[in-house]
Amino acid sequence: MSVQTHNQDLEFRPSGTRGGRWWKEVSWRHLVGVLGGIYAMFPLVYVLSTSLNPGATLAGSNDLFRVISGENYSALGDTKFYTWALNSLFISTVSAVATVLMASAAAYAFSRFRFKGRRSSLTALLIVQMFPQMLAVVAIFLLLLALKEVYPFLGANNQFGLIAIYLGGALGTNTFLLYGFFNTVPMEIDEAAKIDGASHSQIFWTIILRLVTPILAVVGLLSFVGTFGEFIIAKTVLSQSDKVTLAVGLYQWASDERNAPWGLFAAGAVISAIPIIALFLFLQKYIVSGLTAGSVKG
Repeated sequence: MSVQTHNQDLEFRPSGTRGGRWWKEVSWRHLVGVLGGIYAMFPLVYVLSTSLNPGATLAGSNDLFRVISGENYSALGDTKFYTWALNSLFISTVSAVATVLMASAAAYAFSRFRFKGRRSSLTALLIVQMFPQMLAVVAIFLLLLALKEVYPFLGANNQFGLIAIYLGGALGTNTFLLYGFFNTVPMEIDEAAKIDGASHSQIFWTIILRLVTPILAVVGLLSFVGTFGEFIIAKTVLSQSDKVTLAVGLYQWASDERNAPWGLFAAGAVISAIPIIALFLFLQKYIVSGLTAGSVKG
């Protein structure tokens, strides 16, 4: 009897009830998402329009795509833009790879070994990361000036010196991030490998790193993006025009608001976004699994 009554209720229920409920409870979320997407995309469209306008200025670029030309992109070849881009790619790539290797090695040691001072070292890393690296810019620059007399390749106005600064600033946070992920790998895997005669280095390189590939991709991407667009420390350390990064070079173009080549600046900004987008798309499948697994297991 109850089943028949339920079926009768379904037959006489208005067909528009479900659709009205969707418009009332869910549709506004889609509307907010669309408005947020438009708001986020407008600056990107504005920059793209400016890059395609040969005589673009900030005040005269309000008519989007009024003129479409590739002159600004062609003119970049007559500047030092591609030198700056190669410098940024080199610094960011080396920093990302070294950060992943150093942080993963430190996280593996903290996760698998039990030694005196282990907890105090983890606490010290956490406390040091509470202070922004910007607070030590002056001290870092003076240190690089002193190091230049002993180790010229690590001194001021040298790209390896800038890489060393980036590695020191990112080690603590990434070690903690990887440490939580390494703890999710069962110790039984290590013990089984040791029974088969594997050493700690073999376990680390051939087993553990393969199991934590998603979080390594996340750390590498964050390190690459952070160093590729970093400005203050790069501006302080590097002074020679042929050695500066892309962010510093583009700033030199935009520093004079009245005479700045905004068309070249916009074209350079569009091209500089390509490596980050390409890397994100390449690592996307690892990033999603790495972030979700780390939030649940870490």
